[in-house]
Amino acid sequence: MGTALVYHEDMTATRLLWDDPQCQIECPARLDAALSGLRQCGLEQRCFRLSARKASEAELGLVHSPEYVALVRGTQALAEQELQALSAQFDAVYFHPRTYHCAQLAAGAALQLVDAVLTGTVRNGLALVRPPGHHSQRAAANGFCVFNNVAIAAQHAKQKHGLHRILIVDWDIHHGQGIQYIFEDDPSVLYFSWHRYEHGRFWPFLRESDADAVGQGQGRGFTVNLPWNQVGMGDPDYMAAFLHVLLPLAFEFDPELVLVSAGFDSAIGDPEGQMQATPECFAHLTRLLQVLAGGRVCAVLEGGYHLESSAHSVCMTVRALLGDPILPLSGPMVPCHSALESIQSVQRAHAPHWRSLQQPGRCSRVGADRAHRGSLDGRDSESPPDAASGTCSPPLPGAVACETAAAALSSLLDRLRLRPVPPVLTAAALTVPGAARLLPPDVLCQEESAPREETEAWARPHEALAQDKALTALGKLLYLLDGTLDGQVNNSLVVTPGPAVAATLDVAIRRGLSRGAQRVLCVTLGQLDRPLDLADDGRTLWLNSKVEEAAAPSMFHVRTPLPATTGGFLNCVLGLVLPLAYGFQPDLVLVALGPAHGLQDPWAALLAAMLQGPAGGRVLVLLEEESAPRLARTLALVLHGQAGTAPHTSLPEPAVRHRPSQPCPGRPPLARVAPRPRPLRCPQ
Repeated sequence: MGTALVYHEDMTATRLLWDDPQCQIECPARLDAALSGLRQCGLEQRCFRLSARKASEAELGLVHSPEYVALVRGTQALAEQELQALSAQFDAVYFHPRTYHCAQLAAGAALQLVDAVLTGTVRNGLALVRPPGHHSQRAAANGFCVFNNVAIAAQHAKQKHGLHRILIVDWDIHHGQGIQYIFEDDPSVLYFSWHRYEHGRFWPFLRESDADAVGQGQGRGFTVNLPWNQVGMGDPDYMAAFLHVLLPLAFEFDPELVLVSAGFDSAIGDPEGQMQATPECFAHLTRLLQVLAGGRVCAVLEGGYHLESSAHSVCMTVRALLGDPILPLSGPMVPCHSALESIQSVQRAHAPHWRSLQQPGRCSRVGADRAHRGSLDGRDSESPPDAASGTCSPPLPGAVACETAAAALSSLLDRLRLRPVPPVLTAAALTVPGAARLLPPDVLCQEESAPREETEAWARPHEALAQDKALTALGKLLYLLDGTLDGQVNNSLVVTPGPAVAATLDVAIRRGLSRGAQRVLCVTLGQLDRPLDLADDGRTLWLNSKVEEAAAPSMFHVRTPLPATTGGFLNCVLGLVLPLAYGFQPDLVLVALGPAHGLQDPWAALLAAMLQGPAGGRVLVLLEEESAPRLARTLALVLHGQAGTAPHTSLPEPAVRHRPSQPCPGRPPLARVAPRPRPLRCPQ
């Protein structure tokens, strides 16, 4: 199975025929730029290409009224003045004689992608479409959107494929009120949207875009709105939103399919969003979503009006879907104060409905975590507000914003050139006879080792490495570690005898530091103590899960008990391990599962999958051989970018989902809202 790319060149046919500054940014060049970027990066050729089909009127009717579908169909015969008059009846919409054809293709592309994923033809995919869809309502076009592509795809997945739980993640910078209205009383669809809100002062100016709008009736708790009340949100803010809001709810919801309303107006340089998130951030968001729903992720293009930024963001998303190593995030990973306020407001609004948000101190934990990450970054989190200490970037003048975006995109291209995809994505060194049979076909079974004399020199201080099997495993580890730091190997798995795990890990740390790694993250489970002579100089961050009480002997040495439940384990990973890992920004990640590690197989797979982000891959898992026969194949799969193939992991059904609380504001009876402000435009 691979990654689908669904597209049809006819979707560039619809365009604005008259002067309208409000609508001119939604143009055919948006698709051309995205497709050109995929081709230039060699990504289109690696995808399973599907030519979009048209959605039938019956399929459009899954979401839209017959009268509205007939109205849009009728635009094919209208003259320009009639089209302009009809467009004026809606907010931020234009019609063209080819709009109906293009909108049918856009909806059909989403349907085709869902069918391909749910029938097992592909693992995941992206539909490049226009017009976008997430603002469109049952009987109204809105915000450039004609038919609600993602909502139609969700209803189709339920009716044709019998799904019962679908997660929709809307990372477009505008609130997808159309999707919210369609599913606000439906508990089978969990809808998450972050959006520029500014306390209701940004389009679409809706009260029900705020955090306390949680759905209606049986759907209470299944609408999750995260309002950004300042511009300038960046990678740390987006990552915090995923780790502290979306993913806890998503794991508890346990979706069978993930649909992404993939709007890239939330990326740096976009005139609508005025945010600072880098294109590579969307690769990290995508990679995190791939651990859900068995990896069945369908992304459908929504907005994105800075052509270069949007195209790069599309490419980064596709790289993640293909399973390529993703570039690590750079810069301080400390969310700003406004972002924390928004995240905590969502946690408070949804705590009555979700067990994963009812943990003691959950709503304050993100703030405490921010302080620790600020310390890891070498800053005092209580220092005066500035861009590095957690204050959102102020809005920039148009020309300056474009220069900032151009610099960030140029830096991205440089980093891609300096860090190409390694020749070997995943290698495994196993001690079990006939081990190659345990591995997936594309995973290299490592046979080569470091020179014997070199291996023995590294092993000499450790009595546990004197045995032949342990020494052989160490030689292969040294070879793989060098290959990882030289850019030849992305991820690796090494199996060694249980008594030798601690000594092998000690060698791996020292070897990595001696070979140029600036920061090494060690995540250890089981009877593995931090080496006493390991310098506490900020070059290593040691996270250990043991049965004792939580403790932090130093800033770079954290111990926590291994939770006894799946929910507790997920809270530990999402609320502690990943935030600290992203804040530390390691060059190398070492995961050691030692004797008596106590980690269930699905937990181990999840941990390995989610730790691939902080260092952009470069994960080496050290596994004691007693666990190897059952666990090695699963770990090799997730290290190879096939997180969706890991054993199923879910939380128990929450005890409370519909506890009465303050009523959610109802939506207005009419689709018309105040017009969208004229956007800033970069000079041509």
